[in-house]
Amino acid sequence: MSDVEETTNQLLDVNLHENQRAIQVTESGPRSESEHLHVTIGATVPTGFEQTAADEVREKLGSSCRISKDRGKIYFDISVESLAQVHCLRSLDNLFVVVQEFKDYQFKETKEEVLKDFEELAGKLPWSDPLKIWKINTSFKKKKTKRKKITQNSSKEKTDNGQGDKTDERDVKKEFTSNVLDSQILDYYENPAIKEEISTLVGDDLASCKEETDESSREDTDPELLKFRVTCNRAGEKHCFSSNEAARDFGGAVQDYFKWKADMTNFDVEVLLNIHDNEIVVGIALTEESLHRRNITHFGPTTLRSTLAYGMLRLCAPQPTDIIVDPMCGTGAIPIEGATEWSNCYHIAGDNNPLAVNRAANNISSLLTKSQVKEGKLSWGLPIDTVQWDICNLPLRTGSVDIIVTDMPFGKRMGSKKRNWNLYPACLREMSRVCRPGTGRAVLLTQDKKCFIQALSRMGHVWRKVHTVWVNIGGLHAAVYLLKRTPQPFVHPSEQDGERSPW
Repeated sequence: MSDVEETTNQLLDVNLHENQRAIQVTESGPRSESEHLHVTIGATVPTGFEQTAADEVREKLGSSCRISKDRGKIYFDISVESLAQVHCLRSLDNLFVVVQEFKDYQFKETKEEVLKDFEELAGKLPWSDPLKIWKINTSFKKKKTKRKKITQNSSKEKTDNGQGDKTDERDVKKEFTSNVLDSQILDYYENPAIKEEISTLVGDDLASCKEETDESSREDTDPELLKFRVTCNRAGEKHCFSSNEAARDFGGAVQDYFKWKADMTNFDVEVLLNIHDNEIVVGIALTEESLHRRNITHFGPTTLRSTLAYGMLRLCAPQPTDIIVDPMCGTGAIPIEGATEWSNCYHIAGDNNPLAVNRAANNISSLLTKSQVKEGKLSWGLPIDTVQWDICNLPLRTGSVDIIVTDMPFGKRMGSKKRNWNLYPACLREMSRVCRPGTGRAVLLTQDKKCFIQALSRMGHVWRKVHTVWVNIGGLHAAVYLLKRTPQPFVHPSEQDGERSPW
């Protein structure tokens, strides 16, 4: 138990209520020791863009990267000096430091034996270095502005005091989405695993919310007592146990091992138990709020995640001086991400809805204000403009745009499947007009794949499909299409057929 006591004593030195920037190791001994730390970082990324994230890690950190067989996750090794840079990567959603990974874990035949193994596993893991990284990470991570409390009813429904039956996944997803309880858990639902369970448990016995609140207020006076929770993410169909049971037994063992206080909402340490078929990864979360929540302050009905916007932009490999247009920008997630990362390009955000254009303008303004506050000086602004226009009649010169990147209406929350049959061909035709022949490209996201493919088949003379990335958007199976503009000049239908097209 000496290692445990040493690690715990180190963690108790952290004053969780002081300025996070002050949590730097000041003594020369611990600093020199931590400088030599090398750890494995795990990250969740938009599904389908694992390779894009791996390329960014290699490009910006110089680290080799491994894509997990569990979709939506990558792993890479870093030294502690690179930890701050990891938080600046554009394609990563959530970060965690890997405690230990078991690539071919041999599960016992009975549930009781498996859960017993989970209990024993907690005391055998190499916690020391990952917990040091967790401690150092507190000065880099973005803190949640407000974490909502779970109501007594929802707490009972999801955990049933830590011992209930498995909750229907659709109901859990609906509940988490409507209440926005925890962005990190919600992000895991966007993982397109065949079957996935997510459960959060924080000890052997989960008290009622009233008791939990009372205890929490008492413990807040003691900054030395660390609070934790265990989140289990399980995917696979050959397990004889539920996520709830695994989190309960493993969480109880972690609690006994470290003598930490279990707290489901106001936790300091989040221990992750990721199980995918026969692969188990134990980690410690390094982010409280997903890194994709970085640019948008004014949300619309279909706001795109910044990490997904980055992946789409990176697909088309922007070059300096390129003109990049999002003709259906919504809240402006794509052009704002583009202007932030590719500031040597010119970005145009347009939409036919005045409310959407207003939201995009407000998001740009908020980002500039935040940048000025951070840098302590006036900003020169961003290379981006917002315009209200008709997607089928863009006020742009023919062949003047290098790249088009947009999230097309799915026909779910925005528009309708029926309207898409006319809208998609008209959009592709107008995009082909403004895009440069031969060098222009487009990256288009849609869930209405049947309609899009039909429309694209009629545009084969001006658009060539280069690549398709299959993604998961809030549980919807969607596709990102990379198109290349053919060298053929645009010919207006009225010139081609002798009469104007209804589109």
